[in-house]
Amino acid sequence: MRAPHTPGEPTAPRRCALPPLLRYPTVDELGARAAALVARRPRSARLRRIGTSRAGTPLWLLSVGHGSRHALVVAGPHANEPVGGATVLLLAERALADPRLTEGADATWNLLLCLDPDGLRHNEGWLTGPYSLDRYFRGFFRPGFLEQPEWLPDGADGAVLPETRALLALQDELKPFFQCSLHGVDVGGGFVELTRDLPGLAQSLSQTSARLGIPRELGAYDALYWPALGPAVYRIPPPRRGNRVEAITEAAVESTWYHPHRHGTVTAVVEAPMWGVDGVADGSAPADPDAALRTISRTLRQDTRLLRGILARVRPHAAAVPDAARLLAPVDDYLLVCPGLADAWDPDVDDPPHRPLPPLSTAHLTALRIAGRRLALRTAGLLHQLVTRAGRDPAGVLAELDRLVDQWCAEYRDGCGARWIPVPSQAEYQAQVVLAAFELARRHAGFRSGEPDWGCEPVVPMHRE
Repeated sequence: MRAPHTPGEPTAPRRCALPPLLRYPTVDELGARAAALVARRPRSARLRRIGTSRAGTPLWLLSVGHGSRHALVVAGPHANEPVGGATVLLLAERALADPRLTEGADATWNLLLCLDPDGLRHNEGWLTGPYSLDRYFRGFFRPGFLEQPEWLPDGADGAVLPETRALLALQDELKPFFQCSLHGVDVGGGFVELTRDLPGLAQSLSQTSARLGIPRELGAYDALYWPALGPAVYRIPPPRRGNRVEAITEAAVESTWYHPHRHGTVTAVVEAPMWGVDGVADGSAPADPDAALRTISRTLRQDTRLLRGILARVRPHAAAVPDAARLLAPVDDYLLVCPGLADAWDPDVDDPPHRPLPPLSTAHLTALRIAGRRLALRTAGLLHQLVTRAGRDPAGVLAELDRLVDQWCAEYRDGCGARWIPVPSQAEYQAQVVLAAFELARRHAGFRSGEPDWGCEPVVPMHRE
């Protein structure tokens, strides 16, 4: 008699299995691997185009199973977070190998291979390895806030990006009971954000993290002001309208996470780290949190002044660089929000008044330290690309940018203990968390009709870079 196993855990290899991914897949590899799965299991899997990116790249949806209830998993919403591509391929194989995830759950898995393929292509300089912090940040690309397809700064009716419109149409077509957005943390730990509570997920997350050696982010910068549903699990508050600075730093806008809420959907945002830092899992009380906050704020202000000076020297020469506008948009976003963040974190700044910080653990302070330096490193990396693509350095800044990137990456390694997590471990972690959330959402789906109207709850600012 065959031994039972938990749904979603690896089973004996079957004919649908592909060679394991040891690195992040590119846009073209995602499509080719999905097509190979469909060719091997055409009765169970199918591939269709749900839209086209701004550059004309197809947006491919891989569906597995024929159940009446739909799960939607979105990979690649942020261009610099490629783990989701490896994860959706792994989830497809698990769903094809384990009928309890499809027929047994009356479910169809709908896996969007990459929501921002154009942005992912911009990262292909570092995407396939070898992986190091300095190589990642020198090749980093993530579009400006207004070009990120998950956000709806003007509401669903005002969405202009074709990738966003395609996702909104897919959500309204499928009306999924469960939606998952796959994200990556470049430096830090793993955590989950939910639009509705899934009791039991924090325990599953803890067990998965322990098995795979992935630190849990107990004080995530993204969720600094959000309610905690358990260790490393946070509740996404209902969105609200705000100005652009609030939108960038707090995600205080409508989003595709909340768009299907009207259908009873629970959305889980699953974050998997690339470089893990054990300090983000330290829930102990810090000895002197105010001193740590002063240091973090002072460092961010110094970095911002330095980078603004470099930008002023680079910008006059940027017009000759192809795609300069796309590189400068996130630079301007980052430098726009840094002063406000430094003031918000500084215990000595109370004019103008800022939202009071919650009680801070060592994990919170570690996450804030990482976040401040992340903004500086991303800005330096984008400016480095701008100068490099120009083919010359008329502003004389390339050596300075190289020194800053090397110095700041060394601080991540030596000061924070950042360690690389192999791609298979990242994808396995993310897949197991998705499967646990799927099972809990399936069990709780029948009880949501009695939930209160979340739109009537007190508004809490959303805090996202």
